[in-house]
Order: sequence, then C-alpha cells, then structure tokens
Amino acid sequence: MENLRHRDGGAMNRERIIMHIDMNAFFASVEQQCNPALRGKPVAVVGSKERTVITTASYEARAFGVKTGMTKYKGKRLCPDLILVQGNNRKYTDTSARIISILKKFTPIVEVYSIDEAFLDITGSLLIYKSPEDIARLIKEKIKTDLGLRCSAGIAPNKLLAKLASDMQKPDGMVRIRKNEVSSFLENLPVRELWGIGKRLEAHLEGMGIFTCGEMGRYSKEQLKKRFGVVGETLHNMGHGIDDSSVIPMEEEPDARSIGHSTTLDKDIYRMEDIQRQLLLLSEMVGRRARKNHYLGRTVALTVRYKDFHTFTKRYTISSFINESFDIYVTALRILKSVKLEKPVRLLGITLSSLTKNQQLPLLAERRRQDVLVKAMDDINDLYGDFTVTWGSLLSCRKGSRVISPSWRPSGPKKVELQ
Repeated sequence: MENLRHRDGGAMNRERIIMHIDMNAFFASVEQQCNPALRGKPVAVVGSKERTVITTASYEARAFGVKTGMTKYKGKRLCPDLILVQGNNRKYTDTSARIISILKKFTPIVEVYSIDEAFLDITGSLLIYKSPEDIARLIKEKIKTDLGLRCSAGIAPNKLLAKLASDMQKPDGMVRIRKNEVSSFLENLPVRELWGIGKRLEAHLEGMGIFTCGEMGRYSKEQLKKRFGVVGETLHNMGHGIDDSSVIPMEEEPDARSIGHSTTLDKDIYRMEDIQRQLLLLSEMVGRRARKNHYLGRTVALTVRYKDFHTFTKRYTISSFINESFDIYVTALRILKSVKLEKPVRLLGITLSSLTKNQQLPLLAERRRQDVLVKAMDDINDLYGDFTVTWGSLLSCRKGSRVISPSWRPSGPKKVELQ
C-alpha cells in the first residue's frame, strides 16, 4: 500500500482522515483471552512484587471502582471477588506487535502511541475502502477474529479529535467526528476531556474561568500565551479542535535523544555492593540497547529515589563517546561517589544521552580487542536471549524490565527486554 502514502493532504488534495485505535482493558483482556476461566469475571493485572499496584482492571472489575494505579489491597476491598493475575509483559508486547501488523494491512502510516494505542492516517486508504467507518469495522473484526480482543476506534480530521472520539464509547465502540461537527461537539465539552490537559492544567484554566473547550477557544490567544507561554497558542487551537500534527510511523521517528532504564527494587537497599550490582545490571541493559541500535553517548545520568520518594538525578559528561556497558557503569559509579546517600534506595535509573550514530574503528589495538569481545557477547545474547552471557555478579539478579514504558516500541532503541 506504499502508493497510498501522503502527508497532510499531499498530492491527493484530500481532507485528512485520522483514526485512533485503543485496545480495551488491554492487559486484563489478554489474560482473559488466554485463560477462559477468567472471562466475564473481575480481573486485575498486578506485578510480581509485594508493593505492586494494579496496572489494568477488566471492565467487570471497573464496575466496582477498581482502577489503574490502585493498590491490590484497595482493589480487594472494593471487590472481594477480584482475581489478581501477575502480569506477563512479554505476552503483552507480542500481542501488541501482532495488532500493529494488522493495522499496517490497512495503511502504511501507523504511529505507535503506546503498547495499546495507535494512530492511523487512512486518507489514502479511502481509494480502496468505502468509508472510514468501513475501515474501522474491518480492523475491529480482524483484531477480534485473530486475537479475541476488543478495541475502540475514533475517526476525525486530526489526532486530537480522533483520540477524543475513541474514548467516547468504551468498550468496543466506534465514533466519528466530522469536520462540520467540531464546533458544536466541543462547545460544552469539559477541557479535561482533551488529550494533553491534566489535572494541574485544568485547575489553572478553571482559575481563569475556562471550563469548557468552547470557552477556551473563545479566550484571547494573547492572554493564554501570556499565562502559559508558547503552550497558550496550542490551547487556543485545541479549543477549536485544531491539530496539525502528522501521524509518524516508527521508521520515520526522529533519532533517539537518550537511552535509559530504571527499576523499582523489590525492597529498599542501602548496602553499597547491592546498589553497585543494580547499577551494573542497568548499565548492561542500556548498553545493549545502545549497541544494538548503533548509538554512542557522552553523558551518563544517574537517578536515585529514596524510600520516601524523594528523587534526584545527577549527570556527568565525559570526553569520548561510549556504549560499552562497563564504561557506562564506571561513569555511573563516578556520579554515585560524588553524592552522599542519606536514606535507603527504592529506585535506580541510568540514562545515556548526548547521542551520536557516527562510529569509527578505535585506533588502539587493545580497544579493538575489547570491542570484538563485547560483540561476541552481544551476538550470543541476540541468539539465545539477553543475559545468556553476562557479568558474574549479575547471575543472581532478576534481569529485564517489569514495567512497560509509555514510549515502548516493538523495534528500535525504545524496545526494552521485558520479563
């Protein structure tokens, strides 16, 4: 379908049609599909740790008030029959990749927004299909037939409105907002319903007497810019349902600005040897992703969160570009030694930034030998799975991420090895 590609009307000079696909209660629905005994029952997906929270609740559980981010204990209080299922991240990422493959059968212009959401530019696809609603029905049927899952579809002239439309009739809904309906549709809609307006921004807007999208659109653009800076103009446009952003496929996403990983620990730690072991593990995960995607970086950032949730980040920039795990680890240790840890540590994170893709062969023979060794380890881990060959001190560590980042992608530097 490459002949259907275009941007913002392009040569076809057609009105842009954007679709947003949102999987319904994704993690819980996958678990219910895999285990028929869970179907029709209140299910909450949780992590493996004692202090985990609910990552997704089925619609049967939501009827009792069970929500994402709630502790499993509160979930049980609200719904005594709640079934807690330990999440399987690899299962979810595999299912997401299959969903993306289905979407690409209808248009090559698919932007992965998160593991359970995607935007599609279907303007060119209308040369083949009867209507946007026809495409949405076919996508929903294909996902249901192949994977046994339900999704909601929103259709509109842009991404802002398509995402809004997909939220309106959950689960398994389909809503279209046409261009001539936008003004009346937004007039009395609370501003919090718009994508990108959170509770804090909503409170600021309400303080200015702005409660609905219609009011925000009529508010002086200059006053909004004076209050919110450049964001003020965006808010004014949002009040009118204006969004000119393109649907950007993964292969056209800009190069990564940083590669990082963090982990919330099973229990708070304070011994330096335990902290160093976790930093080595994180350095290996960051280094593997950097090398796999041919990135090097000069700046290493260390993030520490104490047991009381106080969090700080310190950075250090070195003179040369690196992507070997041990080099990243040594730099992180240098940062660690520059701070005095005051409390037990709950979370650690390492990020590599100031990235470049310009690689050249090292001049020193010793460094070339080291690169050959690292490449051999990477080749083995590519073939047999991450951490098949690893540092001896990491043998007792739990490898892989237990959290799916909102920026997760099925390929590229944002693809994280998951447990």
